[in-house]
Amino acid sequence: MSVMNGKIFNCSQLAPILEDKKRHGAVIVFTNGCFDLIHVGHISYLRQCKQHGDILVVGLNTDYSVQLNKGPLRPIVPLVERAEILAALEMVDYVVPFDEETPYTLITTLRPNILIKGADYTLDTIVGRNEVESWGGIVKTIELVQGKATRNIIQTIIERYCANDR
Repeated sequence: MSVMNGKIFNCSQLAPILEDKKRHGAVIVFTNGCFDLIHVGHISYLRQCKQHGDILVVGLNTDYSVQLNKGPLRPIVPLVERAEILAALEMVDYVVPFDEETPYTLITTLRPNILIKGADYTLDTIVGRNEVESWGGIVKTIELVQGKATRNIIQTIIERYCANDR
């Protein structure tokens, strides 16, 4: 995967960059997700994440990882395109794909100051919470835009277009 605007990196490339930024006082915020079919809910969420620190790192599930979490029909948009779309967003500083089911390795390697997930998670269910808190970091949840989810967009497409094909 190419680096777009210096924003897309693998974990081992990004770790020393973030360490240097932390040494200079930057607050690193980490969130993650599939970010398939980017919509207003994603934009609102990422803007809110960015407000909690200086640098927003987005862990992005690879196609394999999305399939582990969402099933064999997802993602709709392939990894390279999802990464480029996220990298094009002003509030996103870095995108780092990960192939595992969870971002645990990313979190423990990148050691963000703040870990954020959507309010559809409880603090007890957030992967990496104990580790982030162990090094003095903060774990937060952010309210999501109600009714805005990729699965809702897919369902609307099915209802509107597949029903007309019959």
